[in-house]
Amino acid sequence: MAEAPILSNHGCRLNAYEVEAMRDLATTAGLSNAVIVNTCAVTAEAVRKGRQDIRRLRRENPEARIVVTGCAAQTDPDSFAAMPEVDTVIGNTEKMQAATWAGLATGNTEPVQVDDIMSVTETAGHLIDGFGTRSRAYVQVQNGCDHRCTFCIIPYGRGNSRSVPAGVVVEQITRLVDRGFNEIVLTGVDLTSWGADLPGAPRLGDLVARILKLTTVPRLRISSIDSIEVDDALMRCIADEERLMPHLHLSLQHGADLILKRMKRRHLRGDAIAFVEQARKLRPDMTFGADIIAGFPTETEAHFADSLRLVEDCDLTWLHVFPYSARTGTPAARMPAVDGRLIKQRAARLRAAGDAAVERHLTAQIGRPHNVLMETPRMGRTAQFAEVTFDSDQPEGAIVQSQITGRADRCLRAVPSSPS
Repeated sequence: MAEAPILSNHGCRLNAYEVEAMRDLATTAGLSNAVIVNTCAVTAEAVRKGRQDIRRLRRENPEARIVVTGCAAQTDPDSFAAMPEVDTVIGNTEKMQAATWAGLATGNTEPVQVDDIMSVTETAGHLIDGFGTRSRAYVQVQNGCDHRCTFCIIPYGRGNSRSVPAGVVVEQITRLVDRGFNEIVLTGVDLTSWGADLPGAPRLGDLVARILKLTTVPRLRISSIDSIEVDDALMRCIADEERLMPHLHLSLQHGADLILKRMKRRHLRGDAIAFVEQARKLRPDMTFGADIIAGFPTETEAHFADSLRLVEDCDLTWLHVFPYSARTGTPAARMPAVDGRLIKQRAARLRAAGDAAVERHLTAQIGRPHNVLMETPRMGRTAQFAEVTFDSDQPEGAIVQSQITGRADRCLRAVPSSPS
């Protein structure tokens, strides 16, 4: 019997979604004895880890065909094709096409298949049955980015922004809910740009409102957004729709206005604080995560202090801290660099601030009721995405009414409570 492909994913939730779509495409095509590596290009460290993974997978699977794809493969295909461990390199567009996998299955394929990502004008809504847990499924609604932040290589790996039509999204979510998924996460590269390329230029809030009106999804979650682009319809959903989860991950990147301008961001520090305050007025139980870069070129200690204060000023809970990493071809790579030791130190200080924020949030939940979505028989997450553990098995995939009794490390502890 032919061995099913081995898949290894690096990077974001969208990459994780696409791995599952590739699994379906490769299986349908009959591809076997293959290893598929989906790379990430967000930092130089991410690229390094991708190469390291490729070498490891070759050692463990000496007879398999190794196929490399993803953002790093899209932006630098020749360097991956030059690796002796790699058999085939395919681009981000090609990896989502059935014909690519049919060619790989029959051996009728070129060693490098990477076209111009900027010429792609549509993103298909690939139908997959969800992944990761039996409780949560991810739905891609957008791909690419029209913005050109000075530090970011991702538009060159993903292309310009393209949206999946609302009707396709609603159809997929209906299908997933019918299969028993109690939470749907909307994913994309630049979610708040959704709809700009569709007829009538709808906004992300219009999509969210339509999903909540036309489906019975119990919990709808939004992944990372750009707060400056949030529209009025989305704010109304935050205020009025309990099924929209009170947790938003913000692409903030920095807390100093001068650095934000050098990053070519579209918001200033005050915009971020004002958005968080407005969202919390509408939804008092809202929690926020954020991406923050430490050590961007020209960052002084005073600039960095602004980022540290932003954690408190916005009451951020879940931080994703990125030590600045120069990406060849980006404007920031030509700016005066910060000493690497300072970058590491500042990243560590930001992470410590994030850890303290998590401590405060978890401690404040003790004694409170929470509806917990079970990911495994003894672990689930609150609406604010805090991890919760139980001492006894609960129905996997169910939403369990619970009472928080304590905490251990970065997890809450809970017992089921009777419905009121």
